[in-house]
Amino acid sequence: MVEGTELPERSRRVAEALGAAGAGGRVRELPASTRTAQAAAEALGCEVGAIANSLVFMADERPLLVMTSGRHRVDTALLAERLGKGTIRRAEPEEVRAATGQAIGGVAPVGHPAPVETVVDASLADYERLWAAAGTPRTVFPTDFAELVAMTGGTPVAVN
Repeated sequence: MVEGTELPERSRRVAEALGAAGAGGRVRELPASTRTAQAAAEALGCEVGAIANSLVFMADERPLLVMTSGRHRVDTALLAERLGKGTIRRAEPEEVRAATGQAIGGVAPVGHPAPVETVVDASLADYERLWAAAGTPRTVFPTDFAELVAMTGGTPVAVN
């Protein structure tokens, strides 16, 4: 699961979680930050929509990980309605770290201290290969829609 042996600790935890989930992709460290979907797409030579952004929200004050396509934004009011939640708001940086053990810009879909309720944007199914963060702004791994849903236990939902 790991390409190279000098990955940061957070990325090694993600690689271990990928291995435990039976995922086929390997964690890769890139030479530059992939903190934004556009930067990741440029570094990987793919469409921005193939970037599976890991965004953490607070849904009724509980963490909610939304894996969304880099090509659009999450409509929190619509998502709250679809999930039967009262309110959904963007998590504060300290809430993101508490829920995932990772910092904004590098949040992976797996490798968290405890399970986090997860939604996977249905539009990610439009891409054969997806790229997701692997615990830091410079680490990523390839996956596909079915594997992403399976490894996260996520619910496929249109998020916009």
